[in-house]
Amino acid sequence: MATGSPASPTALQSESIDLPIFEPEGNYEVLYGEVVEKPAMGVFETWIATKLSGWLLRSTGVQDHGRVVSEMLFLLDLAKDLKCRPDLAFVSYERWARTRPVPRAAAWDVIPDLAIEVISPTNLATKVIVKVRDYFKYGVRCLWVVYPVEELIYVYDSPTSIQVLTGADTLESPAILPGFQLPLGQLFESESTSP
Repeated sequence: MATGSPASPTALQSESIDLPIFEPEGNYEVLYGEVVEKPAMGVFETWIATKLSGWLLRSTGVQDHGRVVSEMLFLLDLAKDLKCRPDLAFVSYERWARTRPVPRAAAWDVIPDLAIEVISPTNLATKVIVKVRDYFKYGVRCLWVVYPVEELIYVYDSPTSIQVLTGADTLESPAILPGFQLPLGQLFESESTSP
């Protein structure tokens, strides 16, 4: 004779069961409920993004004020199911305390202070403009749009306040990244050498 009896359907319904929330695999964003694959960057664009990440991670001022992340999916609006994945981002300790653990989740429920998009030939201008609008709508304080081939960085302080930097300029954002300075000539310098 069995020592226990199966649970009734009512008992099963009343129990809380934690099931994983379905999330697609790969490099994607969710734009107002629609899962959109994010095209991979080209080799040159990936190299520029890696160099820029290195500069940010080596900056003591940056590390003292927040976290630098790459390819992080951010939840911008739960109700509208909007999740964006900038190539790089900075989240200050004001927005996510240093002592607060980074969550084990598919998307980070925080708005980054700084979002960085590195533009590849596959990126459409109209989609970049929509991203600029969305980032600022939900509270991003600054956006860098990097054009590696053209050796330009568009620094947005708002959707309509833009500064275009060239290889002769220094990239900085003292209000968000104290102490960070990157001479863009060093970011864009050629890695090739003559034979």
